[in-house]
Amino acid sequence: MKKRDFLQCCGAGVLCGLAGTPLPERWRADVDLLFGADVQQEGLWRWSKEALFVENTGAGIHCLKCPNGCTIPDGGTGLCRNRVNLHGKLYSIAYGNPCAVHVDPIEKKPLMHFLPGTRAFSIATAGCNLSCLNCQNWQISQVGPKETDNTDLMPQAVVEAGAKNGCASIAYTYGEPTTFYEYAYDTAVLARARGIRNVWKSNGYIEEGPLRQLCGVIDAANIDLKSFDDGIYGRLNAGTLEPVLRTLRIFHEMHVWLEITNLVIPGWTDDVAMIRRMCDWLVANKLESVPLHFTRFLPLYKLNQVSPTPVKLLEDAHTAAVDAGMKYVYIGNVPGHPREHTYCHQCGKMIIERHGYTVVMTGMIKGHCAFCHAAIPGVWSPV
Repeated sequence: MKKRDFLQCCGAGVLCGLAGTPLPERWRADVDLLFGADVQQEGLWRWSKEALFVENTGAGIHCLKCPNGCTIPDGGTGLCRNRVNLHGKLYSIAYGNPCAVHVDPIEKKPLMHFLPGTRAFSIATAGCNLSCLNCQNWQISQVGPKETDNTDLMPQAVVEAGAKNGCASIAYTYGEPTTFYEYAYDTAVLARARGIRNVWKSNGYIEEGPLRQLCGVIDAANIDLKSFDDGIYGRLNAGTLEPVLRTLRIFHEMHVWLEITNLVIPGWTDDVAMIRRMCDWLVANKLESVPLHFTRFLPLYKLNQVSPTPVKLLEDAHTAAVDAGMKYVYIGNVPGHPREHTYCHQCGKMIIERHGYTVVMTGMIKGHCAFCHAAIPGVWSPV
């Protein structure tokens, strides 16, 4: 087999191998560059795929996937840590290479108006395109695939596992799915053909072209809107606000079911006036029916000295959002709080009761309030 055949042997742009197969000496330098020397010791060739949305420049390959816009020299890696320039081609080394595989309640994403009570087959790879000081999954998001314990699970295997576990959806989650876009996209295409929905849990930091292509295969998304201040985005998350706002508008425009999470961090994102401005923007952009989750911060990662969010502050944020015109507002990470239930926006009656991940559809009939018959926005049937 020629080296070129090795790089293409599992389909267009795929670099792969089989467990236990000896690695030819003349290919070892290239595979070491992609995956590290540990691949030799394990006797396992890791899997990779040529990246989408790139352009070649004199300084290296310009990645067009996210607003970071990395230009990656030969042998270099992007900020997300899982894209490698190998001799003028950019490869994702996260393809079929997840470091986390779980079956979760859909409410864990969190999604409250999308197939409540069902399970999501959840996968993640290492890497992220932001560097949040408060990251709750920093052990996998702030490292690359070379530094995590991974499972060989190609897209078809993900779909088969999801079906076997009785999951209504596959969730691309935990880390940042934009960084394993090729893996998620190919899996989503196969899942759609199998009648399984796809869920995108993300920071929303993605360019318009890749996002619009993605919308063709994604059924629901929960996007972290980390603050409504560009300066805070820079200091807290190493990103900017506007691309995330664009993501919200596009998901809504392209009819992907959308929910939004805002983590309220004391001293960082706890300004109720800023929260009110955020909600005013959402309403002005016709996102008032999008469920909004205010989530309690707990000390983690580089903000482990910050106190947990006072529940009263979350309640103040909830009030500000409702006053601004948001119809479905939740308080998360506060077990037993009454605002984890769903109330009809028209009559105010409880229509979905939640206790942890236990869901009771107390007042819903075919997507309508059982009391006043108002249509409740959401995706209520897996068919």
